[in-house]
Amino acid sequence: MIDDLYSARILKLAANMPRAGRLPKPDASSEKVSKLCGSRVLVDVRLEGGRIADYAQEVKACALGQAAAAILGEHAIGASVEEIESARDALRAMLKTGAPAPEGRFADLAMLAPVKDYPPRHASTMLAFEATAEACRIALAHAPVTATGRTSRAGAA
Repeated sequence: MIDDLYSARILKLAANMPRAGRLPKPDASSEKVSKLCGSRVLVDVRLEGGRIADYAQEVKACALGQAAAAILGEHAIGASVEEIESARDALRAMLKTGAPAPEGRFADLAMLAPVKDYPPRHASTMLAFEATAEACRIALAHAPVTATGRTSRAGAA
């Protein structure tokens, strides 16, 4: 069973973290830490039109947390805030109740289904999605509203 948890595919993802680092001028940042194991994820986002235009992450987590962050980092650009939140909620349901894996751009999270049987690993697996959803909401809350009622980045036409 432990071989299912730490499959070669998961270990490969953990070793190749896309979008690693920090953004020079993010719209918002969020950090999440697992109290149980000390895993930590810090994300920076830049939004345009309610979608992620730029994304970076610093991940100090177990292989499972790194794998989830790698999947997120690979597919974050262009994702709407709603897609991030939906994927986060579907990942949580998959881990807690065995619900189906997220669909669409985050369908690769299905490979983390075996984590369901290891509740102490749930928090670290969720960190990247929790931090990204929070950063997106913070960015939206601070985005200026234009005359059309749409949000835009400061200085955007």
